[in-house]
Amino acid sequence: MTALRPERESGADWYGSEGYDASPQPYAAVPYDTRVSGTPYDTYASEAAYVPPVSAATPAPPAAPVAPVDDETVALRLPGQSSAGNASWASTAPSTPSATPTTPGGRAARRKAARGRHGRHGGTPPTTSREGAPGSSAPRAPLSRVEARRQARARKPSPGVLASRIIGEVFITTGVVMLLFVTYQLWWTNVRAHAQAGSEAHQLQNDWASGKRNPGTFEPGQGFAILDIPKLDVVVPIAEGTSKTKVLDKGMVGHYGRGDLNTAMPDAKTGNFGLAGHRNTHGEPFRYINRLKPGDAIVVETQDTYFVYKMTSMLPVTSPANTGVLDPIPKGSGFTQPGRYITLTTCTPEFTSTYRLIVWGRMVEERPRSKGKPDALVS
Repeated sequence: MTALRPERESGADWYGSEGYDASPQPYAAVPYDTRVSGTPYDTYASEAAYVPPVSAATPAPPAAPVAPVDDETVALRLPGQSSAGNASWASTAPSTPSATPTTPGGRAARRKAARGRHGRHGGTPPTTSREGAPGSSAPRAPLSRVEARRQARARKPSPGVLASRIIGEVFITTGVVMLLFVTYQLWWTNVRAHAQAGSEAHQLQNDWASGKRNPGTFEPGQGFAILDIPKLDVVVPIAEGTSKTKVLDKGMVGHYGRGDLNTAMPDAKTGNFGLAGHRNTHGEPFRYINRLKPGDAIVVETQDTYFVYKMTSMLPVTSPANTGVLDPIPKGSGFTQPGRYITLTTCTPEFTSTYRLIVWGRMVEERPRSKGKPDALVS
């Protein structure tokens, strides 16, 4: 509430030594709530602090500190506010808690501090970084063009990183291609070759039953017999020649015929019936011939006859140029005189073509088809 109050109030201290003061002061319209209370005598914000008279008996109370005058605003400072040039006031004036932080200096300093807190044109107070404190919900300050370009360059990968990425992608692509190639070689070629060989064997048996094929000379790639190895569960067509694309890659076994070392046919009275086949991929009919033991049956089935051989010996490793193993009396087989022999050749070690594996057998039975299958196929 704002009220008028007399400038002086009655009291003993207002009488001088000569009695009542005959010249009273007029009332001043000063708001009551601007008084500085706390002493027996009221003072006002526009006046200097009242100092009671000092007597010899009573010590004078310490004078209250007076706020210094602001050079710019020519106004009194509130207790607790201080500037760089008023250190003594800051050290002696009582501190008053305030919710708003004070800024040293005058009006220009406060404006400068306000611009620093709120930006040149106002807005969000700056943080310690453009990104803000970790976990802070404060909005990000806009980036300048220079900072944006610098961050864009920092995000752009270096030539070393690009090169490493390209090399990594090349390695990954190469690995995928190699995996697909291995899958094709080890799995799909076998699937396709088995299908082709099975179809050829079925067609050959149908031709025999209908009498379309007769014994004689066969064209390269033409099937004319079926090879049975009961121990290995192998049933595969035999075609003329050892062409990789026309015979071997189709899952069939090739006969070393004309222009291919010219080995004998099974019905010859003497000679060596030589056959070649894949050990791995493309049907791999000879993959496990190294498991054959002496006495195991090897049967060649033609249109009208079963030729039964018994395995006699094996040459585990030899050079691909060792064609003597296909001679009428094979070298290294243990045979010493002419006879009716069979020779199986394939690559070794597995998945390579560095060397050759050779298996020999001797014919022990020639059985017409009219008499039924031989015991080797029945059992």
